[in-house]
Amino acid sequence: VLLEESGGGSVNSGGSLRLSCAAEPYTHTRYCMGWFHKDSDKEPVWLATMENHGEVIIADSVKGRFTISRDKRKNTLDLQMNNLKPEDTGMYYCAADERACTWLTSSNSRFRYWGQGTQVTVSS
Repeated sequence: VLLEESGGGSVNSGGSLRLSCAAEPYTHTRYCMGWFHKDSDKEPVWLATMENHGEVIIADSVKGRFTISRDKRKNTLDLQMNNLKPEDTGMYYCAADERACTWLTSSNSRFRYWGQGTQVTVSS
């Protein structure tokens, strides 16, 4: 499973960024896919997931600021991040897994397939 993130960069606090995760079409139709944030030495934390049938789960920590969507034409899973804060700084990863998003997020299980990540820096 190949995943490639793009769209990271540097913004001021309150700004917005849109991250994209490119994947083969079958990945979107067969796997749970999600976006994760990794801050320095901490473990990645899930932010938003989308089931293969389109059901979305957004973490409470970013609800109201982040949204996840699928661009079927581009075969990407996008993370729209608004009202960014300095604590949002870090690496952002796209991940996929054959198991259900609801189970993965509730059990805090590690996704099996990961992209290389894209850096986001938010300045105060």
